[in-house]
Amino acid sequence: MKKTTFTTVAILATLIFSIFFVGCKKEDKVEPTPTEGSVTIEFDHRWGMTMENFSMGQYKIQPKTQDSLQVTSLKYYVSNIQLKKADGTWWKELESYYLVDGSNPSSMNITIDKVPSGEYVEMRYTLGVDSARNVSGAQTGALSIANGMYWNTEYGYIMTKMEGNSPNSPTGKYSLHLGGFEGEFNVVTEKSTNFNNEKLAIGTGSPRLHFLVNVARFWHTNPGVSTLNVIELPGAQAKQAAKDFYQGFVFDHIHK
Repeated sequence: MKKTTFTTVAILATLIFSIFFVGCKKEDKVEPTPTEGSVTIEFDHRWGMTMENFSMGQYKIQPKTQDSLQVTSLKYYVSNIQLKKADGTWWKELESYYLVDGSNPSSMNITIDKVPSGEYVEMRYTLGVDSARNVSGAQTGALSIANGMYWNTEYGYIMTKMEGNSPNSPTGKYSLHLGGFEGEFNVVTEKSTNFNNEKLAIGTGSPRLHFLVNVARFWHTNPGVSTLNVIELPGAQAKQAAKDFYQGFVFDHIHK
């Protein structure tokens, strides 16, 4: 009788210890909820109303002007990126300046780190460089003058640049340098998107915001390179070309 009681007690003790050990082990595996995450913004360059694939160096027909155009240089600034949470509060990236270069595929994927975790429903961003940075002198990174996107302290940054070749141009070439940060000919443009009512979840996975950029819109109201093939300074022509091009930025979807 004593032997049976002792055996029963031993079995119960073993079961209790096993349950306690397993419980502790499960608790050790629980990962803390991340407080920050990252998101990548992808700019996918396309061409024309059909949004066909676009490649640097390839000749394309502009649908409106019917010019044959080869793009050898395409650069533009994206800055001041902000994200709106589902609760209505905004998060703004500090020192938020990026130079997208069509000849450098990695620059077309902007990764933003240290974004507070949560669900986001809207994004605001600027195409161009804000007025304060245009008059701040020598800078670094995307705003370095070594990038060939800065005129001088009077005119500031070239916000968008497109250069290339065309048999329709009298010179065989074209060069569009679009800028202007104040007054009547300010081309700096703020845009926003509500992600087509999708939600951007930060802190889980590696989400990507996919934007389509219609490169052909540079000539949406431009008479064509036979008439207008050089823009070198801020003015009415630069403002109109920038307006046309910036309207070609469209949010497409979220890669989750």
